[in-house]
Amino acid sequence: MPKMKTRKAVQARFKLTGTGKLKRRRPGLRHILTKKSSKRKRHLRSDALVDKGQLKMYKRLMGV
Repeated sequence: MPKMKTRKAVQARFKLTGTGKLKRRRPGLRHILTKKSSKRKRHLRSDALVDKGQLKMYKRLMGV
């Protein structure tokens, strides 16, 4: 059985933490920023963790 290839798109979007969780960027900070409040934009700048239900799938795609 050959090795499973890493999905480079997933590897670029997620970062593995020391405890084995995945960090991700929040969507919605690319364009149409004038109508969004400063509080909302500030919150979008912070990283978030991948949901527990999707963690196994993304880790497998990353080859972790």
